[in-house]
Amino acid sequence: MTDAAIKTSSAYAARLKSRRNAEWRFRAYGVAAITFCFLAIFVLFGSIISKGYSAFKQTHITVPVNFDASIIDPDGTKIEDTLTAADYQSLVKTALTTALQIAPTDKPARKRVMDLVSHSADTELRDLVIANPSIIGQTREVVLTASDNVDAIMKGTINRNVPEADRQVNDQQLGWIDALAKDGKVTKDFNTKLFTAGASSQPETAGLWVAFIGTIYMMLTVLILAVPLGVAAAIYLDEFAPKNRWTDLIEVNVNNLAAVPSIVFGLLGLAIFINGFGLPRSASLVGGLVLTLMTLPTIIIATRAAISSVPPSIKQAALGVGASKMQVIFHHILPLSIPGILTGTIIGLVRALGETAPLLMIGMVAFIIDPPKSILEPATALPIQIYMWATSAERGFVERTGAATIVLLVFSFIMNAGAIYLRRKYERRW
Repeated sequence: MTDAAIKTSSAYAARLKSRRNAEWRFRAYGVAAITFCFLAIFVLFGSIISKGYSAFKQTHITVPVNFDASIIDPDGTKIEDTLTAADYQSLVKTALTTALQIAPTDKPARKRVMDLVSHSADTELRDLVIANPSIIGQTREVVLTASDNVDAIMKGTINRNVPEADRQVNDQQLGWIDALAKDGKVTKDFNTKLFTAGASSQPETAGLWVAFIGTIYMMLTVLILAVPLGVAAAIYLDEFAPKNRWTDLIEVNVNNLAAVPSIVFGLLGLAIFINGFGLPRSASLVGGLVLTLMTLPTIIIATRAAISSVPPSIKQAALGVGASKMQVIFHHILPLSIPGILTGTIIGLVRALGETAPLLMIGMVAFIIDPPKSILEPATALPIQIYMWATSAERGFVERTGAATIVLLVFSFIMNAGAIYLRRKYERRW
């Protein structure tokens, strides 16, 4: 072999090795990027779950309560107004001091013992009496919601081994908790109030029910308005609109609206729907209308892409056998575009589900205890509830923020899973 051939062979081998090294580095970069993404997701979800899973359990204290008729209904009339105005807090205090054998003369202890239960304990007794007035005059075992501090002690959030001065629960209260726990009077049960209660200043009684109902109302409004309008607009732009500068301008603006910051839509809703049309502030209808405006560009773009993906031969064949343009659209193009339309719709709804800024602008950050009975009544939404709990100072709201985030993520996962299922069910391969 000549020297020239040897040099040529060596240069080829060097170039081949360089290309293989470059390919290996590129694959390594790709694996590193995927690994980093999965690691970030793992850390994010791990942080949310680790902080929020404990909120699905709530500590309760069971004590025998004497529903003293002389306090609840001294006249024996059982009128609801009388039963509602009774001093149930004194019944709670008597029940706790009796169960813990606190002397009547120990006033400081009788005052501190009320810190074991939630401030809503008297409301829980009142609701029991209103629901069943026959218990007046009887003594019954009642399950009361423990205070946030007791709940934190039972979950280990508060370290009982630190000095008393650094704890929000003193040694005497710790002794009471241990005594009740020894007798089986302190339990950790599934936190139903997290899903059935409304807003509350006390974390142990705060729930997502109002936010959940408000979110459902808004999503239904978006579904009813955005989908027909978005699909109709996409059909018009693709099948009927003349190709001129005006339609080009509309298409450019539709694409640009999909990238507009969501807070701009909130300002638009505040100016038009509330200040202009006089719709009630914090209403689910206003939130739904704002989210509809925000979702429309996504649905229009996805629907147009789905319509464009239908093979032209199907449209030409239908026209060739005498079908009208409307028949071609509704009998052939739309049915074949359903997978893409559903995907765009779900993507738009999931984006709307997690929006916070536009809802803050229209006042859906209100403190609402009772769930709305219509779309015109004040309400809030899941992302807004997460925001309000995240900005609260109480320790118990930290875990409830994580729990609400988990609920929102599960809701989003279900919607995405539904989109994937429907897409695969109706998908056609060409």
